[in-house]
Amino acid sequence: MGNNKMLVEERSRDLGNFLVGRLLPFRKKRQVGPFTFIDHMGPSHIGPGRYMDVDQHPHIGLSTLTYLLEGEVEHRDSTGAVKHIQAGDVGFMSAGKGVAHTERTPQHQRDGKSHPVHGYQVWVALPKDKEEMEPRFDFVAKNELPHWQENNLEITLVAGEGFGRKSPLPVHSPLFMVDVRAHEETCLEIHGQLEGEIAIVVTTGKVLNDGEAIEQGQMLISKTEDECIITLEKGSRILLFGGKALPEERFLFWNFVSSSKERLEVAKENWMQKRFPKVPGDDTYIPLPEPKGPLR
Repeated sequence: MGNNKMLVEERSRDLGNFLVGRLLPFRKKRQVGPFTFIDHMGPSHIGPGRYMDVDQHPHIGLSTLTYLLEGEVEHRDSTGAVKHIQAGDVGFMSAGKGVAHTERTPQHQRDGKSHPVHGYQVWVALPKDKEEMEPRFDFVAKNELPHWQENNLEITLVAGEGFGRKSPLPVHSPLFMVDVRAHEETCLEIHGQLEGEIAIVVTTGKVLNDGEAIEQGQMLISKTEDECIITLEKGSRILLFGGKALPEERFLFWNFVSSSKERLEVAKENWMQKRFPKVPGDDTYIPLPEPKGPLR
C-alpha cells in the first residue's frame, strides 16, 4: 500500500443490543473531506426483545447522514421531524446550533418477527459560517436519487456531486457519497469523476487496488487524483465518501463537533442543564459521558 493511501480496519463497539463498527475518525486521520465520523451498523437482525432504541441525545456543528442498505429506522428530532428511513432513502439532519434526536425501530416492526438491519450513520462537519445555523431535517426517498447503470455497475449518488450528476439532497459544502454495486467483476474509473479526498468503504465482497485487496469491513483512504481505477469483484458493494477538506481543524467530544473547543464546553454544559430543545413527546435522556481524555 503506497504512502498516498491508508487502509483502515473497522473497530467494533457495543451500542446496546447492537455491535457497531467505527471506521472514522482514527489516530492517523481525523477527517476525509468534511466527513468526520462513520459508523457501520450491522448487518444484523432485530427481533423479539431486541430492537434499536437510541434515546434522546444532542448534536451541534454537524449534519448526520443516515443511509441504510437493509431495514428501516424511525428518526425523530427536536425540529418536529418524524420520518421512517427505509433502505435506499437518505435522512440528513443538520444540527447547527443544537438539536436533539432519537433513532428507533418503527412500531410496525415490533411484531415478534425478525427483520434485517444494515446501514451507516455518517457525520459531516458544517462549514464554520454554518456551525450555528438553525437546525433542519431533510429527506430524499430512494427513487428520487440519481441512479444509473454503466459497465456492469449499478450506481446511486446519495449526496453531493459526482460522475457529472448532482443529488437533490441539500448539503452545506462540496462533498460526495456514492453507492456502487458490481453485477460482474468490473473496473470503476474514479479519476475526474469526484473532487477532493476520498474514502472507499467495502460493504460487501472485495475490491482490488494496485494488487492489494480491500475486504468487507475495511476502508481505503486516498486522494481522487491519485486513485484512478479500482476493481470490484462480482457481487461487491462499496460506498465512496469524501470531498474538499474544511480549512479549519474540527474538535470532537461525544456527539458534538466544532471548530472551537470553547463551543464544545458550552454544549456540554447546556446538555447537562437540559437547555437543548427536546424531541416532542419524548422525555428520554442520555447523560453526558465522562471525558476519557483531552478533546480531539
